Amino acid sequence: MKLLITGGTGLIGQALIPRLLTEHQVTVLSRSKQKVTQCFGDKVTPLERLDDLPHLNDIDAVINLAGEPIADKRWSEQQKGIICTSRWGLTEKLVEKIHASSTPPHTFISGSAVGYYGDQQDRSFDETLVVHADDFAQHVCHQWEKIALKGASQQTRVCLLRTGVVLSAEGGALKRMMLPYKLGLGGPIGKGQQYMPWIHIDDMVGAIIHLLNTPELKGPFNCTAPEPVTNKRFSQALARALKRPHVFFVPTLAIKTMMGEASHLLLDSQRALPHALEDAGFNFQHPKVEEAMQSLFK
Repeated sequence: MKLLITGGTGLIGQALIPRLLTEHQVTVLSRSKQKVTQCFGDKVTPLERLDDLPHLNDIDAVINLAGEPIADKRWSEQQKGIICTSRWGLTEKLVEKIHASSTPPHTFISGSAVGYYGDQQDRSFDETLVVHADDFAQHVCHQWEKIALKGASQQTRVCLLRTGVVLSAEGGALKRMMLPYKLGLGGPIGKGQQYMPWIHIDDMVGAIIHLLNTPELKGPFNCTAPEPVTNKRFSQALARALKRPHVFFVPTLAIKTMMGEASHLLLDSQRALPHALEDAGFNFQHPKVEEAMQSLFK
């Protein structure tokens, strides 16, 4: 297949694309052709401007992973605008290109996040849960999915990736979490009772490939391990994997002071279950957080 991937130089993209290159031709949309070359050499085709493609007739599938990191900075009004535009604007352009094609891509896989669900406390849920957008993270995801679904037609199916915390030693949220543990200061956030939906990077990549290769699948998919855990258990597993103590905790007030409104990302509880993926025959390589952490820090 001929694939167009956005966000290809990000954490998920850098793990996904080498797997895809064994069977597919890959074009990566990126503002930096140099970064694409640094990541993948001459094995992929870099594309700096989506407008350089009048249509997507020559593309079999689009995988849309682009977006400003949502947890890296406080949510000022300016930063909120950047977060929204980086997701909504590009997705809208991709949908326009799909509709401008006489033979459009048969598959459009587009990013989202478990932030779609908001704080669900200790209740478990799957993709069938109906929620309303009550906070910023929910609003971002709801609108992002709504735009992506405009690309659906009899010729094009749309799959939505409601992604949890992606575990990788190479970057992302886990790499930022590691510093206090390495300093011997690791521990749970607040009371540690909030549920964290997580997924190992290998399973994240595997899930995307499974969706790409299973033509009857469409709609939302929780890209989260089948066993969501509390923040306390998550932090204990990280401490053991790093062989560091687990004796401190970060007070809720400190998180709210440091992160402001973005503290919802760490304090909200989302016991998300990946029923849609499991029902579609996907088998997780790393279903338990303890083993998943150990596999990253052997």
